[in-house]
Amino acid sequence: MHYKVLKFNILLTLRFLYECIVFFVYLQQNQYFMEFSPSKLNTFLFFKLPSAFWSGVRTKSITPEKCVVTVKHRWFNQNPFNSMYFAVQAMAAELTTGALVMYQIKKSGKNISMLVANNKGNFTKKAKGRITFTCNDGNLIGDAIQKTIATGEGQTLWLKSIGIDEKGDQVSEMDFEWSVRVK
Repeated sequence: MHYKVLKFNILLTLRFLYECIVFFVYLQQNQYFMEFSPSKLNTFLFFKLPSAFWSGVRTKSITPEKCVVTVKHRWFNQNPFNSMYFAVQAMAAELTTGALVMYQIKKSGKNISMLVANNKGNFTKKAKGRITFTCNDGNLIGDAIQKTIATGEGQTLWLKSIGIDEKGDQVSEMDFEWSVRVK
């Protein structure tokens, strides 16, 4: 009896792994054609940025101008001072800016590379509870992408993400300098 249960569990695990691999290959081949929705971005996180996914970083909404990402302070993402580790905040903040860059690249229909060239962070309060990061700079990205398409030269732009706790207090502000260039 135990042998049959064990065999069934192994078969289920193997099937799950197979489906994950098939889905991963699909994402690899179709990442530029992916619709931008919070659930698709969260699936993208699972496969491409697993440390962010397992730390609890989740996309809540995305539009051409704005991206909202949340992360909750938990044991897994804490620092020794009983608050959220700064790198977890940086992952969530970078996702708000990077998702907007990816969105605009997809919208352009061109093969454009993107890379963080620089970043700055300012932490003003301990991050406890659920922190919501928001980037409202989506309107700046289209110009840089059009310029790199027209000139063939790389372009850089700074995007800001602000982290707010559940009480409405700002806990961090992060700026990311993104470089975009036609491949």
